[in-house]
Amino acid sequence: MTSKILTLAFATTAMMAVPFAAFADETPRPRIIVTGEGEAAVAPDTAIVSLVVLEEKPTAREALTANNESMAKVLDGMKKAGIADRDLQTSGFNIEPRYVYPENKDGKQPPEAPKIVGYAVSNSLSVRVRDLKKVGEILDQSVSLGVNQGGNLTFTNDKPEAILEEARKKAVASAISKAKTLSAAAGVELGKVVEISEQSYNPRPMPMAQGKMMAMAADSVPVAAGENTYNVSVNVTFELKN
Repeated sequence: MTSKILTLAFATTAMMAVPFAAFADETPRPRIIVTGEGEAAVAPDTAIVSLVVLEEKPTAREALTANNESMAKVLDGMKKAGIADRDLQTSGFNIEPRYVYPENKDGKQPPEAPKIVGYAVSNSLSVRVRDLKKVGEILDQSVSLGVNQGGNLTFTNDKPEAILEEARKKAVASAISKAKTLSAAAGVELGKVVEISEQSYNPRPMPMAQGKMMAMAADSVPVAAGENTYNVSVNVTFELKN
């Protein structure tokens, strides 16, 4: 009888020891979190131009008809300039009345209600230009075709994955360098990486050297493409060895 009691007591003690050992292994190790930043620049290969046709007429119907005719000429001209259908996209359309507000000269009578004197119709077209040498020509030609507003111009990269990869590598290298410096200054040893998070930033335009500016025809709008700089920031968490 005594033997059975001792055996049961030993088994109970062993079962109780397992959770405590597990808890001891789960004790979090000291950690250090650093931020690394990396950037890489590349010349753009694509331009996005915003072109707007605005027509004002006495009636909405007249304004819409005039706008349709003008925008049809713009679209036809863009296609003749070599812009593919997939690179032409309507980005906005708007119809709004034009008002005249009568003057209240004596200041005694309630002011008259504003009167509609016409209508304005605007149609916006986003044009993706894949041959940067044509940007100035297209801007110049668009005005002749009927574009009378817009002109916003953005230089981008069609496939920025490779340049982003370079920026990521620089950001991680920067984080590792910081972590080594901080751990060495604190007198501790750097352990393994346990977590990495990334944040990417849109490229900012940078001026290009004069010798790299695109050559344009004399009758085209002068355009400088410059460079796009891609920025990546990473947060890296390292364990610290005891």
